Parts: sequence; C-alpha cells; structure tokens
Amino acid sequence: MQDKQPLLFDIHQENKDANVQELIQGLLCTQAILSPKYFYDELGSVLFDAITLLPEYYPTRTELQIFTHQASEIHAHFPKHATWIDLGAGSCQKAVSLFSSTMPATYVAVDISVEYLTNNLRDLQAKYAAVSVVGIGMDFSNSLTFPAALQEQLTANPILALYLGSSLGNFNPTEAFYFLQRIADLCKTGQPGSGLIIGIDLVKDVDTLERAYADDLGVTAAFNLNVLRRVNSLLGSDFDLLDWQHIARFNVQESRVEMHLQAKRNLVVNWQGHQRHFKKDETIHTENSYKWTVENFSSQLIKSGFSNIRHWTDTKSHYALFWAS
Repeated sequence: MQDKQPLLFDIHQENKDANVQELIQGLLCTQAILSPKYFYDELGSVLFDAITLLPEYYPTRTELQIFTHQASEIHAHFPKHATWIDLGAGSCQKAVSLFSSTMPATYVAVDISVEYLTNNLRDLQAKYAAVSVVGIGMDFSNSLTFPAALQEQLTANPILALYLGSSLGNFNPTEAFYFLQRIADLCKTGQPGSGLIIGIDLVKDVDTLERAYADDLGVTAAFNLNVLRRVNSLLGSDFDLLDWQHIARFNVQESRVEMHLQAKRNLVVNWQGHQRHFKKDETIHTENSYKWTVENFSSQLIKSGFSNIRHWTDTKSHYALFWAS
C-alpha cells in the first residue's frame, strides 16, 4: 500500500525579471537595500533553523516556553477539527510541537522556500497519517490568495492561522497593518471559532536585542552573507563575500533591529549593464525586525479587523503570544 503523500502547490513561480528589477533598484538606492525574502533559499532556510538553536536567539525558545507553561489556556482558544494555515512554516516544527495538545484536521504549510518545505512535509505526512498535509510555495507578504482547489476546504472548517517566531517584525508598522488585515479577512471566511495565534517580540534592553542578531558563532553572519550568493545567482553580479561583514544594531527611534552588510574596503560591484561603488564602511540594509509593546500591538490587531484579543508573556516580558479572532 502506497504511503499517503502531502498535497503540494507551487504558486511562487519566481518571476526572474521582476526580481532582477527589484534587486537593481534596491542596490542603486542611496542606502542600498535588499529584501529579506531573498534570505530564504534552501541554504538560507537551514541557516535560519540553526539560528533558532543559538543561546543568544531567545525568541524561539521563549515562545515555546509560553506555549508550554500556559498550554491549557492558550489551546482553549484553538478551534477543534480546524484547518491550520502555518505562514512561514519553514521546518514546520513550531506548529508540529502543538499537535500533542490540539490536532488539526488539515495542516497547510506556507513558505517561500519551496524545496525546503517539500522535504519537510513528506516526513510530516508519514508521521501524522490522520492529518491532511498541504504545502504551498508562496510569497504571502503581498497576497493570501490560496489555490482554488483549497478554497472549499478553507470555508468548510474553522481556520487557525499561525504566524510564529516573531516574523511579523520584518514588516514596518504600515505593512504589518495590511498584512494583519488580510489574515483577519481570511479568518472571516472560515467557520465560527476561526482566529490567529501570532508571536511578537517585545521591546527590551538593547544588549539583549543586538546579541540575538549577532551571535558569537557567526551563524547569523553566515545567514546574512548568504544573501549575496543569492543575489549573484539571480542578478549575475560579482559580490565577493570576503569583502563584507555582518552588523546588527538597534534603532531606538524606529524600535527595530537592523541588519546590514558593511563593506570592508572601497570596492565596485558589477552586473550586466550596471555597477555600484561602495566606500569602506558603507552598508547594504538587508533586514528590519520591529519590536512592539503589548499595548501597541493589541491596538494594531483591533485596527486590522480583529476584536477578541488575548495575550500571554514570559516571566521577563521579553516576548508575547497573541490570540486574535
């Protein structure tokens, strides 16, 4: 008898021309920028999973502690026999760790890194044969439109949207508002009891914040530098990783940790029809990670279309889990 296989949709059909134009525009800005979505090729996804194991990187383990210590209260909000939509699923382990308390009827893993997602879902389906496992390769930062083949299933059950690991921090407050609004609209298409569980990193002391993005082993540095390999592949550029170093700093005014790649010397980067001169110490801005207060984020959820808001924090109030419906 053939083993049950996950259902897979690849709707992230990477538009190379659009990516090239986006990369060129970003690199030619006065402050050069790269979108963090380019971090997540297969190697980048593996490196990020390694980051979550680092002692300096508190969000993942703190989120798990909150789920563990306040499990009964949190899971009381989860709808039964629901379709779970795991946004930015990666290895799927954050969501799967919750299966022992509440089992979904259908688990839909959404991630931009299609190859990495596919490999993880095969193992997951083999382990949880009673759950219908679905994978969607998708850039959900701009759209939450799911394949037509799934729409009937989404509306037939309650929807539990999960956005764990504080990834919302990559969006600025305006982008976060529109993204949360799309999730609220998605939840409204499901049956009663639908809602969102989301992890949010809170404002705290600068040293703790900056060390979480600049670990002693240099794993985060490798993760950041790997984006230049991706750019070389997509753009045909000649970035040399040895010319760059990773830096992370907390921008107090904007309430965000910023990751940059800093030029170690004066240099020129070339790609077809273009070049960019970088002076020593000039940077490419690769990621923001915004930090919230409980009050500000609760307000953001309400403005986005949610009404029933609950939250739980760790003992140090470093991190929060929010339920919104």
